Amino acid sequence: MNKNIMSFIGFDSEFEESQIVLFGAPYDGTVSFRPGTRFAPEVIRKDSYGLETYSPYHDDDLEEYSLFDSGDIEFPFGNRDKTLSMIEERTREIVSTGKIPFMVGGEHLVTYPAVKAVTEKYEDLVVIHFDAHADLREDYLGEKLSHATVIRRVWDMIGDKNIYQFGIRSGTREEFKWAEEHVYMRKFDLKGIEEAIEMIGDRPVYVTIDLDVLDPSIFAGTGTPEPGGVSYKELQEAIIKLKKLNIVGSDVVELSPQYDVSGVSTAVACKVIRELVLSILG
Repeated sequence: MNKNIMSFIGFDSEFEESQIVLFGAPYDGTVSFRPGTRFAPEVIRKDSYGLETYSPYHDDDLEEYSLFDSGDIEFPFGNRDKTLSMIEERTREIVSTGKIPFMVGGEHLVTYPAVKAVTEKYEDLVVIHFDAHADLREDYLGEKLSHATVIRRVWDMIGDKNIYQFGIRSGTREEFKWAEEHVYMRKFDLKGIEEAIEMIGDRPVYVTIDLDVLDPSIFAGTGTPEPGGVSYKELQEAIIKLKKLNIVGSDVVELSPQYDVSGVSTAVACKVIRELVLSILG
């Protein structure tokens, strides 16, 4: 892999020596409301330089680690299946070399092929999912592959009680009823994260953060804003607690930067990425 021309702040090591490999998945082909997440990875990289590499929350610094930014995958327009295959291939390449993939979306469907590649190495994988939306539909308008069905497709791969959802406040009645039998769902807030961490133990974990878990008063730049979300501080505290886990892959998705011209939403996305990277390595 070649180093991207502009990297996320602190991600300037070489691939061979890296611990985490970041890549962008600029795709929004199944977005059900407002598109625009395809623009997120590029804007996030640029705006990341408004941050310091040092996090006072962790008392840790990105510069203490070997981190590599492999750039965005260049997707064929209109070809969903090829796009998903390319994400799976990039993730598999990273995992096969013993490194941790960190994907920046893009809409939430991009999580599906990434998890698919990670499960090839880690058969007992657990997924922690922060989101406003359940994403547990069997299909959306007849399509089984959508950002509204992504966690249901993940469940198809890893099975019952291996998915922990937090912050969920939107979905169909059927999704919430189905969740009672098949996943651990915490509605409305992030309470219970400590108990989940204890239950998971040292099993391998994939963390997916849909940024619309945040209240739109904090994070307006998303395609499907859902009032009643958590604060940045609540999400920050939950991310720091994750450092106790064996995280083997992660993503941050669903920023649509053009819906927040102030740039605040992008700044939030950048900081979430920095803190999650340091939790993985900490």
